[in-house]
Amino acid sequence: MTDTTPPAADAGPDVTTPVPGFRADQLEGFRIGVTSDRRSQDLIDAFERRGATVVHAPTLRIAHAQHDEPLIDDTRDIIAARPDVLLATTSYGIRRWFEVADAAGLGDELLEALAETAILVRGPKARGAIRAAGLNDVGMSDRETTASLVDKVVADYPAGLRVAVQLHGYTDERQLERLRAVHQEVHTVAPYRWTDPDATDERVRRLVEAIVSGSLDAVTFTSAPSVVALFTAAEALGQEDAVVDAFRRDVLCAAVGPVTAAPLLAQDIRPIVPERFRMGALIRLLCEHLEQHAILRAETLHGPIAIRGAIVELPGSRVRLPPNSLALLRALVRANGAVLSRSALADALPAAADHHALEVQMSRLRQTLGVPGLINTIVKRGYRLDV
Repeated sequence: MTDTTPPAADAGPDVTTPVPGFRADQLEGFRIGVTSDRRSQDLIDAFERRGATVVHAPTLRIAHAQHDEPLIDDTRDIIAARPDVLLATTSYGIRRWFEVADAAGLGDELLEALAETAILVRGPKARGAIRAAGLNDVGMSDRETTASLVDKVVADYPAGLRVAVQLHGYTDERQLERLRAVHQEVHTVAPYRWTDPDATDERVRRLVEAIVSGSLDAVTFTSAPSVVALFTAAEALGQEDAVVDAFRRDVLCAAVGPVTAAPLLAQDIRPIVPERFRMGALIRLLCEHLEQHAILRAETLHGPIAIRGAIVELPGSRVRLPPNSLALLRALVRANGAVLSRSALADALPAAADHHALEVQMSRLRQTLGVPGLINTIVKRGYRLDV
C-alpha cells in the first residue's frame, strides 16, 4: 500500500526507521484502530498475530460504479486520443482499468493506443501493474505523490501534448488544472472512487468513542481522505475537538506516508511515518514504536509495574483495566510518586467527573490491582503512587 493522496504541503512528519522482528506477544495489551477499507485485513491480521486487540472502522470505502459504462466511455476516449503521456497513479487502479477494458472487448485496443505513450508511474507498485499489463514505463515520480508526478510532466515534457491521467479514489483538481494549463488535452479515467460508509454502519461512531474514551493506543491511516473523513464523522458527533485532543495526548497516529500525514499535521498532531511508504513498513514501525515508547514503567515499593496498553503487569500478576481505571493509573505512574490532586485526577478521566465519581473510580482501580498500599491516599491533598 502506498500513500495515495496529494498533500496540501509536506510539513515534515516524524520519521523513524522500523526495526524488523516478530513476536506473538509483541503487542499484547495494546489496542489499535484500523481505518482503511481495501487490504484492511492484512493490517488486522498482522496486529492480531502480535497480540493486539483491533477495532476496524473504515472511514472511507472503495466503491465501483454500479455499472462500468463511465469507465468504458473514458477508455474509448483515451483510445481515440492516443495520448503522448500517461500518468499511472495506483496499481489497483491500473489493474482494474485493464480488467474492465478486457471485459468490454477493448483490452487490445487500449494496449495498442498506449504502445507509444510515455508512461510515468507514481511508485513501484504502479510500475508493476503497468509491466504486468505488457507495457513499460519511462520514469517514476520523485516522492511517490501525484503532485511530484505532475511536476515531472511539467518539467520534462514540452507543452501542448495529449495527457491521460489514471485517477485514484480522490480527484485532485489542483493537479489536473496544472496539467490543463500546459497541455492541450487532459483525459482522465477513474477505475474506482472513495465513498463515505453507509449511514447504518456504526463502526465509525464506535471508533470515535474509543478514541475519546482512551480505549485505543494507536490508529492507523493509509490515505489523507480517510483522516479527513474521521474528523468529519467526529464533528457530526460533536467530538472533533475531543478526538484531536486525544491524538495530541495519548492516542498515537500512524500514517503510511507524508501525504496521509498532512491533514494530521494541519491539526498539530504528530504522527509516526515509515521511511518507505508501504504497509509492511507501517506495521513494523508501529509495532516497534509501541513496544519501545508506549510501555509506562515504574519502580514501586511493592515491586515494578508496567502498563502495556490496557494490561498492567504487576509482581506475580497481570490485569486488564477498563478505560477509567487505566487513565487514573497512567496519571499516577507519570507523576512518579508526586501527589496528584483530586481535581487533576478527575481531569485525567475520559469523561467529566466530580470528586465522588473519582473516589468510586479510585476504589475500583485499587480492587482490580489487588496490591494493598500501591496507591496512597494523602489526606486533604490527593493520591500518589507508593514509589
